[in-house]
Parts: sequence; C-alpha cells; structure tokens
Amino acid sequence: MHPEPARHASAERAVEVHQPTPIPPAIPAPAPVVPMQPGTVPAVASIVLPDGRIVTGYAINPVQPEPVAAKPPVSRAAVNIAFGGIGFAAVCGGLILLTTFIAALTALITQLITLAAVIFGGWVAVQVFSAGGHQGNTTVNIRKAVIKRNHFHS
Repeated sequence: MHPEPARHASAERAVEVHQPTPIPPAIPAPAPVVPMQPGTVPAVASIVLPDGRIVTGYAINPVQPEPVAAKPPVSRAAVNIAFGGIGFAAVCGGLILLTTFIAALTALITQLITLAAVIFGGWVAVQVFSAGGHQGNTTVNIRKAVIKRNHFHS
C-alpha cells in the first residue's frame, strides 16, 4: 500500500564523527620543601575503624575559631547619639557665650564713640569760647570799620 522509500545520495554519505583530543593535565611543580625544626614531636595516633582496619597518623589540633568580640552593653548608635547631643550642647553654650561677647563688645564700642564725641565737642567749645579773651584781626577790623562809619562826619 505504501510505496518504497526513495534513497537519496545525501543520506548514503558516510558520516564522520570527530572525537575530542584529550589534553594531558598540567603537572604542577612540587612545592619547595622548607626545612623546619618542630618545637615538639607530634604524637602518632592510631584509630581502629569498625571494619577492623587500623588508621595511623599524626593528631591534628582542631582550628580554634577567632574569639567573638563581646558586644558592648550599650549599642553603638546610642553612644553616637549621646555624643552628638553633648557636642550640640557644647556648641549652643559656645554660641550663647559668643552672643554675650558680641553684645559686650558692641556696648564698649558705643561708649568709646560717645566718649570721643564728648571730648571732640569739648575741644570745639573751648576753641569757640576762648576767642573772647583775645580778639582776632577780623573782629578788630570790623569794629574799626563800624566805628569809622559812625564817626565819618564828625
């Protein structure tokens, strides 16, 4: 009922399978042996396994983990907040002292300016009122002119 399958030339071609070439593993150079004098000769231990075999070797001390630092009784954040509050209080106290110092300095400068004005005003007053004791040329000449004018026709 079904026709015979037709054979094609491409299907009859031989298929080549390529196998990967294994790369030999790199043999690492042996580590240099450093001569070392042991402080004490380690003890040799033998263990009998449940199946009757005996395993012999050096006993190795287990590695001790690093001791965990004890936590402080107060958290680090609380300590930082407390130090921040102390610093803030110190700055506020310093600012209060600074404003007090500035107010005192302002009062001092105001008093010095007032003192200078009083001294300068006194000097001016002395200059003005001391002119009545001896007359200057201008005053004398004006009075002579007034006197001459009034007695011009006599």
